[in-house]
Amino acid sequence: MSEVSIYEKRPWLKTYPTGVPADIHVPEISVNQAFDQATDKWRNRTALKFYGRKISFKDLRDKVDRLATALADLGIGKGDRVALLLLNCPEHVYAFYALLKVGAVITPVSPVYVSSEIAHQIEDSGVESVICQDILYEGLEKTGRHFKHVILTNISDSLPALKKAMGRSVLRSVYQKMAVPPTSITRQEGFYKLHELIRTHPPAPPPVEIIPKEDLALLPYTGGTTGAPKGVMISHYNIMAALTQIHAFFNFLEEGREGIVAYMPYYHAAGQVTGLLDGVLFGATQHILSTPDPDDILNTLATQNVTAFLGAPSLFEGLKDYKKTDRVNWKKLKYVMSGADALNEATATDWKARTGVSLTNGYGMTETTASAIAEPVGNEKVGSIGVPMPGALAAILDPFEDKFIPVGEIGELVIAGPQVTTGYWQNPQATRDCEAVMAGVRYWRTGDLARMAEDGRFYIYDRKRDLIKYKGLRVYAREVEEVLVNHPQISEVGVVGLKDIKVGEIVKAFVVLRTDTGAQLSERDIIEYCQDKLASYKIPRIIEFVGEIPKTDVGKVSRRELREWEE
Repeated sequence: MSEVSIYEKRPWLKTYPTGVPADIHVPEISVNQAFDQATDKWRNRTALKFYGRKISFKDLRDKVDRLATALADLGIGKGDRVALLLLNCPEHVYAFYALLKVGAVITPVSPVYVSSEIAHQIEDSGVESVICQDILYEGLEKTGRHFKHVILTNISDSLPALKKAMGRSVLRSVYQKMAVPPTSITRQEGFYKLHELIRTHPPAPPPVEIIPKEDLALLPYTGGTTGAPKGVMISHYNIMAALTQIHAFFNFLEEGREGIVAYMPYYHAAGQVTGLLDGVLFGATQHILSTPDPDDILNTLATQNVTAFLGAPSLFEGLKDYKKTDRVNWKKLKYVMSGADALNEATATDWKARTGVSLTNGYGMTETTASAIAEPVGNEKVGSIGVPMPGALAAILDPFEDKFIPVGEIGELVIAGPQVTTGYWQNPQATRDCEAVMAGVRYWRTGDLARMAEDGRFYIYDRKRDLIKYKGLRVYAREVEEVLVNHPQISEVGVVGLKDIKVGEIVKAFVVLRTDTGAQLSERDIIEYCQDKLASYKIPRIIEFVGEIPKTDVGKVSRRELREWEE
């Protein structure tokens, strides 16, 4: 049997839970149509909760339609790229769907970006209008760009009266160096207040024809595997496909009956798909948190009707040792899912020991609309990212050639399916670099090194760009990190390769020690600890003790920053 036929036969189907189909039918409707259907169907149900403020689906529809009318009056229309520079708040939801209603393409910007990063995304995407949190406007202003329209909103705009001061104090603690611009700025030409636009316009947006498979809904930016951040073209159809996959696989989720905690950033693919899109379009009640404060997350889980929870591995790593974690009855949740980064086996094992609940691993990326692979709930295997969801295909290719790798061997993970992007914005070469057509199927190269087991489960080893080459031998940074983080006195680890003229690259580990053990640990102690756990060439030659490991804004270890420390 050829390797092509092994992947095509989809061995993972035998691990599917009862009732989960092998394939899906994706409705060819726009996200706008799905939004109107959802807000009609659940009009009397609570859509959003924001620190005590309740907003129904009926209310949400009214505000979205009013804002969409205002945007159309400003001349924002089909195909226009508009940036969203917002925190998690109801206004983010209003702006997101209002822009889609007028046919605009949303390019979400990270709130922690500095002005040069914002400028790259603005210039590359051709953005002329921005909807912005007022406390984040300074970074936008420093880009030196002129915008046709800047629409501002304040974090307290949707807070209950008694909590408005709380909102400002929370943000000051997180964004200490940022200040709200003077109120006079909204009197300048081209500047508007979001809630004034809602208040002064009727809920009557003009009809816009959307062709789901052709028209873009989103243009998020991702670093991809190499080079400067690139715009990822996500169509209305990609979104509907991803949501259809998720609900086909997790078929125990009930439309109009779920509750979620929307703390993962809405600008990020994971928070966008699970909160902004799935949460709204399938009638869930979202408990929105503007900052990922662990006490707020745990309090919401303990006191509100939350039925499912998604978090980044770094959150679970912190919560597994947090004194207040036991306040939550984790067993009442339909699933507790880890996503947005690789889950360390030690974190998964310790989490289950603490809570009695398994972490369900999931895998997706911006280019796959955050949907691709997940573990079957109740049948998880520690270390596995799971199996391809209905309608998706996955395989392992040679990292440098369009050639299938035998089952069980490590190569590059590739994904195919209706949720996969058509490519990078105005970057056909980068798109071609990530495409591989095998047996008539268009796969997308993820940049992740992985293997498929005989049962069809996939296991991630590392990013292709993070592969360390020692005398031609491959060292996977994550494998070394997994060993080190299991040491009882080590809290966090980041591993990178350092250029070496004699051997190519040597392994360096940045180590954060636990502060609660009181024990001392030397470089020699760590090297000796690795002797019977790693091949000699994989053992770190250099170990540096640090106070913290740099992370991205969704909690991933930032190996890019670790490498920059060495430059």
